[in-house]
Amino acid sequence: MAIKVHGPIMSPAVMRVVAALKEKNLEFELVPVNMQNGDHKKEPFITLNPFGQVPAFEDGDLKLFESRAITQYIAHTYADKGNQLLPNDPKKMAIMSVWMEVEAQKFDPVGSKLAYEIAIKPMMGKVTDDAVVAENEEKMGKLLDVYEARLKESKYLGGDSFTLADLHHAPGLHYLSGTKVKSLFDARPHVTAWCADVLARPAWSKTLELNKQ
Repeated sequence: MAIKVHGPIMSPAVMRVVAALKEKNLEFELVPVNMQNGDHKKEPFITLNPFGQVPAFEDGDLKLFESRAITQYIAHTYADKGNQLLPNDPKKMAIMSVWMEVEAQKFDPVGSKLAYEIAIKPMMGKVTDDAVVAENEEKMGKLLDVYEARLKESKYLGGDSFTLADLHHAPGLHYLSGTKVKSLFDARPHVTAWCADVLARPAWSKTLELNKQ
């Protein structure tokens, strides 16, 4: 049975899942969900994700939600397909897991607030809260100092090879790269090189192409 991803492709969480599928060269169906109409809070979507958030994911009779759990399922289940997204060594797997947690608990909350205030609010005709931007720019700067130190030690967050720890950052990096926050990344050479590498991957380019369809 076909893999299905439910949600709009512009959603960072949906993009995260699609990027993993593209890395694995897997065929899938992207099922649109009209969030403006609140379809993510209604049946039939609510059966797939009781929290009413995108994405929802189906692979045969398996139904999942939470994008980072879905990418891990894809990486483990289809380990023999496409690009390897997981280390083989248990210690490297643990390091990758640390940086997956950092992305989810530290990078994404700050990055999402910045993207919302700087990029999304103006599109909605709302006024950017400069105080929130300033507060989170400071947080992001301190966070990127830690990233810079880590990326001096290895090319990628989990080690010498690209893993889910890097892939999970791609949507946030993509959206922030189009805002003034990019200067925070540009000020740190190892972070800059890592961002360029992550966003230049063919699988990410293919993910963005779906936005144009």
